[in-house]
Amino acid sequence: MPEAQCSNTGPPAPRARSTYSPILPHNCENPALGPQARDSGCACAEPVLGERWAALDKAQANWQRPLWASTGVKDPAYKDTLYVEDLVAPGTVNTMPEATLEATADHGEVTGDTVRGAYEQSRAELDAVEKLGISYDDVVQLLEDEGVEKFEASWNDLLKSTEAELERLAPSEA
Repeated sequence: MPEAQCSNTGPPAPRARSTYSPILPHNCENPALGPQARDSGCACAEPVLGERWAALDKAQANWQRPLWASTGVKDPAYKDTLYVEDLVAPGTVNTMPEATLEATADHGEVTGDTVRGAYEQSRAELDAVEKLGISYDDVVQLLEDEGVEKFEASWNDLLKSTEAELERLAPSEA
């Protein structure tokens, strides 16, 4: 049986870190990754099961597991296994580039659940970022907008290349 009801609404961790970095003061560690991602994941990890899920479970409903997507590190200043080690929780899926998978197998230190029980700390750290004048909601909106634009561009490229290939393969009318 699943551990929690889930709504993972936060921005992707690597993109959140790279978005926060340029707007943080130079003497400030970038605190946004772990708290942002754990804040998203806490809803999935803390027990919030009740009668509603019990009925769904009895009806053999499938459980949607939270997904940490594309957890490769983009900034060489950070440990190459950062997003794997910081986002460990039962019932989650972590997709990562091959280089991150190899780095984790080689020297990663997965010590257990890093999400459950971290909600209050994560919220406090996000509040500290807000006090620096950085709106979490604005960053999330920016990342969502950029993500949609990138997806649409990729989708349109795929459609164009598919149409071109179909035209190439179509029998010619002679």
